[in-house]
Amino acid sequence: MWIAIGSLTMMGVVLGGLLGVAARFLAVKENPLEEELKEMLPGSQCGQCGFVGCSQYAAALAKGGTSVTLCTPGGKAVAEALAKKLGITADLSGHEEKGPEYAVINEALCIGCTRCIRECSVDAILGANKLMHAVIVEACHGCGKCVKVCPTDAIMMFPVPVTLRNWHWPKPEIETTHSKPEVVHAH
Repeated sequence: MWIAIGSLTMMGVVLGGLLGVAARFLAVKENPLEEELKEMLPGSQCGQCGFVGCSQYAAALAKGGTSVTLCTPGGKAVAEALAKKLGITADLSGHEEKGPEYAVINEALCIGCTRCIRECSVDAILGANKLMHAVIVEACHGCGKCVKVCPTDAIMMFPVPVTLRNWHWPKPEIETTHSKPEVVHAH
């Protein structure tokens, strides 16, 4: 009995040590800039930027291969923060700032094709083949991918109504157009 316990303990220690050594020597070095950029993104994994998720978008940004204005859920604030972090200027002239939205399915137009269900990355759409579908509003993050794949245009996006639960005090904007007043010193 004691021999079995001792041999299992020794095997655990030896194999654990080997795993620790392997983890140290086989570790993949990650770009710290990529991690910082990923932390700045909203993390909704919606794919509106054209990448699979926020990690892939952050990797492309770190390599300098894409624009900082692609994150729709992050809006203007995230684009400006990413540009500042990367030390570049962001062209926000064509950027449309919109608030959070959610999808609504028109029951009369839904044919139950399930294309929207397959496209939804957060499983916010309920339904089955050849049956009417519905959206769980609390789960929908408003990416709009379901609208693009609907063959009958039965899905529309609506802005999330402002209530006491989701209202936020707007951040003050810094005015940089004013110059500092000149101080006159009396001698």
